[in-house]
Amino acid sequence: MGNKVLVVDDAAFMRMMIKDILRKGGYEVIGEAEDGSKAVEKFKELRPDLVTMDITMPDMDGISAVKEIRKVDSNATIIMCSAMGQQAMVIDAIQAGAKDFVVKPFQPERVLEAVRKVLS
Repeated sequence: MGNKVLVVDDAAFMRMMIKDILRKGGYEVIGEAEDGSKAVEKFKELRPDLVTMDITMPDMDGISAVKEIRKVDSNATIIMCSAMGQQAMVIDAIQAGAKDFVVKPFQPERVLEAVRKVLS
């Protein structure tokens, strides 16, 4: 099996979509979280090779979660997932330490391309 991935999104159907794309691409989804604070807990517990992180979530947003995860592991590999029209947030996410971003609705090829790029 390939690299281990933690999928973070507040929408269950989005997590399902991402997990499906990743599994078909040969990646192992080892966990999921529905908000930023759970993402940080899961990251500490599971130590995934990659995190896919939604930006807009309740409790703790994706950008705050990226900052927290990077405090735990400064080399953490995180790809942000954002809806259209969130360019400013994407820039904030990259500055916070995200390695790449993909835009919703997801195109499987783009997701896998981003994953391969940041893990190589």
